[in-house]
Amino acid sequence: MEKLSEKDKGLIRDSWESLGKNKVPHGIVMFTRLFELDPALLTLFSYSTNCGDAPECLSSPEFLEHVTKVMLVIDAAVSHLDDLHTLEDFLLNLGRKHQAVGVKTQSFTMVGESLLYMLQSSLGPAYTTPLRQAWLNMYSIVVSAMTRGWAKNGEHKSN
Repeated sequence: MEKLSEKDKGLIRDSWESLGKNKVPHGIVMFTRLFELDPALLTLFSYSTNCGDAPECLSSPEFLEHVTKVMLVIDAAVSHLDDLHTLEDFLLNLGRKHQAVGVKTQSFTMVGESLLYMLQSSLGPAYTTPLRQAWLNMYSIVVSAMTRGWAKNGEHKSN
């Protein structure tokens, strides 16, 4: 697993300090953007309440629980910047779970774009090119592990 520079770690920690305290509203911004980029992803969220369009989905308790979980994964990554490798098994399993429910690896890219959008919207002028790159570097490490888990799960299903 790759490592982040000390500069990247500092930028990520400083920017997450305020955002991490208010996870769900920031997660809603992120998922709103995700559904704007790919409305077809709504079909992956079949809860007891109808998730036919983004506003319905974003207000459902089950979906808000998913938003919270996603934001907690980001929080865990930020908390483990010095030892991201300790999250390897967790991230591999997360990739497997996403493969099992029909998520395509291309969607990971859109989630990354949505994360950057949320950061830019929330941080305003504090969102700089080096900060964007730091988050991209961390996200690529996380997605790399998830993609390996996704691929392993796909191999098991085809055997």
